[in-house]
Amino acid sequence: MTIYNFSVITGNGFPYYNLVVKKVPNGIKLYLRFFDFSNEELKPKSDFDVSDSFELNAGLVSALFKFARAMSKNIHILEFNSDESLDFEKDKPKFLGDVLITCQTESYLFHKSVYAKIKLIYDSLITYKIPLESAIEILPVQEEKIYNILTDFDARSHIGEHKTQLKRLISDFLKEMKNYGLREICITSFDLSPIMIVGKKYSLEDVHGILRNIGNIPEIPPLNWVYRQSTHDGEEIWVYIYKSNVGPTIEGLFEPYLYLLICDFNSYLGELPEVLGNKINKILS
Repeated sequence: MTIYNFSVITGNGFPYYNLVVKKVPNGIKLYLRFFDFSNEELKPKSDFDVSDSFELNAGLVSALFKFARAMSKNIHILEFNSDESLDFEKDKPKFLGDVLITCQTESYLFHKSVYAKIKLIYDSLITYKIPLESAIEILPVQEEKIYNILTDFDARSHIGEHKTQLKRLISDFLKEMKNYGLREICITSFDLSPIMIVGKKYSLEDVHGILRNIGNIPEIPPLNWVYRQSTHDGEEIWVYIYKSNVGPTIEGLFEPYLYLLICDFNSYLGELPEVLGNKINKILS
């Protein structure tokens, strides 16, 4: 699991709901992601740029560091996005009420996919509770739904139903392509959360470490792939990331799987990611 904490508050700081999904592993870099589901009041434009105000920034930084120390954490980067930086936020609908959702996650997850999960939770469970200050609490059956969405329950269940076929197919493929430098193959959910690994060299925990070291991954069109350099135990490796066109659909949200091909450094796989992708797609479609 790669989303560790989920919280729902209001813009004024009213703490409506918090879910600890999983204990955070020691010594990893976390992202605290913010998702704004609130109405914005139209205000006259001002020449004053908050981001350039030294005094306000000093107060913000001081408060954040005191908060982080209280949790025995360190803050290394605070990232801001300009108004035009994220396509999926440009055309976001006008939301009702005053809701801010945050979650602590692995740094390598696709932000757009995490947003899609959070919006599904907002649309199906949070909107009708607004205003949150007077709302009834999240019920156990609703909490289970939140947990299942955050942890890719449907995607994992679908993989589990075809586990034997997948293991046989991927094991045969690894043996056949060993001379090409192909080591392991991992299937992930649509936000890049590892679900299943086949091979003898790495565990799922190793895959987490490899993804943490992989750097930025661009948006991948369906049935296409990219490759990136990473490291494991000080050794350089290459990871091919193939985006499928199959996966579960949860209340209208399509969640296509991704396949990771972990290889020796400087391996050249040619069309192998597409060949493997087509074989796995046939099983999972």
